[in-house]
Amino acid sequence: MEQLVNIYKILSDETRLRMIILLAQKELCVCELCDILAVSQPTVSKNLSKFRDLNLVTTKRKEKFICYQLKTGNVVLERIVKDILDNLADYPQLISDKNWHVDSKRILDQCCMKHMIQN
Repeated sequence: MEQLVNIYKILSDETRLRMIILLAQKELCVCELCDILAVSQPTVSKNLSKFRDLNLVTTKRKEKFICYQLKTGNVVLERIVKDILDNLADYPQLISDKNWHVDSKRILDQCCMKHMIQN
């Protein structure tokens, strides 16, 4: 029961919900999440720490940077995310978040991903 309560606590915060939906769609680094969500790096890192504590994300090290993606296997969270993604048209903010890559050149100029692409 505690796991279920923790999932709903995570999803009750708009920033964390947006992060979960983004990470379900694509692997992202901290600086990409900061740019998409327009929040500070400490805020993103704090939330990612909560996700790691609850075993909701996987990490992949790329050189000295870490990228995150939503972990599969949590049936409750997967159903919630699927329902949201299936009805994305009802959530303009989530559509905007999903379309962030339109401005990816600007993001890459400021992002750790720029360093990974150049190497």
